[in-house]
Amino acid sequence: MRGSADRHGPMADEAMLDLALEGADIAPLLMVLVHLTGERQWLEEVGPHIHGPWNFQQSVPADIQQRVRARMRAVLRDLATGVAPLPAEPPPELLREMLSAGVGGAVPDEYIPMILEEMNLGDRDPKTVHWRTSPDAATLAKFRTVIVGAGVSGLAMAIKLQEAGIPFVLYEKNGTVGGTWLENSYPGCGVDTPNHFYSLSFEPNHDWPDHFSKRDELWQYLERLADQYDIRRHIHFATEVTAARYDEAQALWRITTRDASGRQETIEANALITAVGQLNRPAIPDFPGLADFTGPKFHTARWDHSVSLTGKTVAMIGTGASGMQVGPSIASDVAHLTIFQRSAHWAVHNANYHRSVGAGKMAALKLIPFYDKWYRFQLLWASSDGLHASLHVDPDWQMPDRSLNATNQAFRDQLIDYIREQVNGDEDLLRKVVPPYPPYGKRMLRDNHWYRMLTRDNVDLVTDAIERIAPDGVMTKAGTFWPADVLVLATGFDAQRMLAPMHIVGRGGQTIRELWGDDNPRACLGITVPRFPNLFMLYGPGTNLAHGGSAIYHSECQIRYIMQCLRELLETGAKSMEVRQDPHDRFNDHLDATHAKMVWAHRGVGNWYKNRHGRVVTNSPFRLVDYRAMTERLDRSEYVMV
Repeated sequence: MRGSADRHGPMADEAMLDLALEGADIAPLLMVLVHLTGERQWLEEVGPHIHGPWNFQQSVPADIQQRVRARMRAVLRDLATGVAPLPAEPPPELLREMLSAGVGGAVPDEYIPMILEEMNLGDRDPKTVHWRTSPDAATLAKFRTVIVGAGVSGLAMAIKLQEAGIPFVLYEKNGTVGGTWLENSYPGCGVDTPNHFYSLSFEPNHDWPDHFSKRDELWQYLERLADQYDIRRHIHFATEVTAARYDEAQALWRITTRDASGRQETIEANALITAVGQLNRPAIPDFPGLADFTGPKFHTARWDHSVSLTGKTVAMIGTGASGMQVGPSIASDVAHLTIFQRSAHWAVHNANYHRSVGAGKMAALKLIPFYDKWYRFQLLWASSDGLHASLHVDPDWQMPDRSLNATNQAFRDQLIDYIREQVNGDEDLLRKVVPPYPPYGKRMLRDNHWYRMLTRDNVDLVTDAIERIAPDGVMTKAGTFWPADVLVLATGFDAQRMLAPMHIVGRGGQTIRELWGDDNPRACLGITVPRFPNLFMLYGPGTNLAHGGSAIYHSECQIRYIMQCLRELLETGAKSMEVRQDPHDRFNDHLDATHAKMVWAHRGVGNWYKNRHGRVVTNSPFRLVDYRAMTERLDRSEYVMV
């Protein structure tokens, strides 16, 4: 899974090289050519034909493309024969030109450190935290870290701990690794971030079959990581952490676990790292009569694969991310699909969403030096901060109920035009599916042929509120009964009750639930909490991304920060570190103030980001480049070290 051709030049026969060169997207191939040769004239010739970072935003004439590919072939031959050395990073001025030319727009200098980290042009992960003064073996051997959760964040944390030689154990409630990509196996389940960016920066995968791959490929990627880094030997599977209590006198966490047989055990750890995520406990609405439904019923995150839906009448409650993926995936098999919508969601079209990668591009990723790096850069740029500015509220905007500003309104108009086309101009259906709130007020979804599916004869979209669940169907408050053989709950997750159901007790007997309540979690940088020494969170409060980017990107930022914390403890000999109240409060005041100016806090928008008081508790309002800057270096003065 590492870099292209191990960065030692192409290792393939002529036919494979032809396949790779023809299958490569022209923009990243152009970047590779300039990177390897320094021939900046190619940027002037090709750059004007690149109109954005996505490959479908490029209109480079065929004759120019062929010249680029021919020149690239000659360069690769020279590299293979040792005639030309393999350069490292382009000179700064050339790099700036390349970045902007490669995405068809200006790339500000403040993004360059972030981009270089994500591209990882060298042989070592630039986010790795190195020892300043290596602790002796005895000190390391006595320091024990516990990770809770073996999803992508937990595995990445384990890899970095192992790399640093810090002992750890990992507890996972399921029978294998994968987290959300293990638990969610519903039809159509997949990622809505392009896969070649939705992967660890230090472990790219060149074998994704699709640009937006499905659940099985994502889960298998995590399985391979666990094997490749030999992490399984550290994992206690089918074992849940139920409680953790901080012992002030000993500066230790006493952690209670329960295995599948019900056997409980208490262990001690110097540091406790939670990697349980925000979307790991299904939310089951308390519909009257739900328990009385006589047919199969299940949440999308607990899909019952023993139940065949072929020829059945299916009722699905919910039209969020999982519902939009499930519906089109089952509509052609069921006799009838009734979808109950509480509120409409925006869904955007991406031309690559249903496209396979193809053998040629896979070959390019594997065989052409640095191609995978430049391709990742394009996807990073396409998926990160480009929309962020348009999600700020313009206080003078005249249509605040439907949009935020002129750019947001133009995007809304484009979305409505697309939806109208997909529903064949059906204005009644259009009124049902066009949200009354601004785009991005809720999570922006990818159109999985959702709107087209709603035009099928065997699909009904019901917007009446549900009154109760009957033994054989669903009754709405409008008095209409909808029969159902199977009930699917696409009702999301209990995201705001973070770290539940674990009972976590910090200094002075303070519990995390007393501090946060059920829906008001707060943490400094989403990672540390006053009165909870040596407790570190991955994907904690205020770190979910909703404007773009990748949850994995944020996890890697948090892992670097946590590794610096552990380094501080081990190098200084301190037993504990606890974030001070002032920096914690300053961060959360900044978080709330920033949210107040953005779309997620927009009045009239209900979403799973907000608690019952309207405070956004799950999301980060910051640009990716800002959060990177916040977490790049530990400020020891913000912590009490004992």
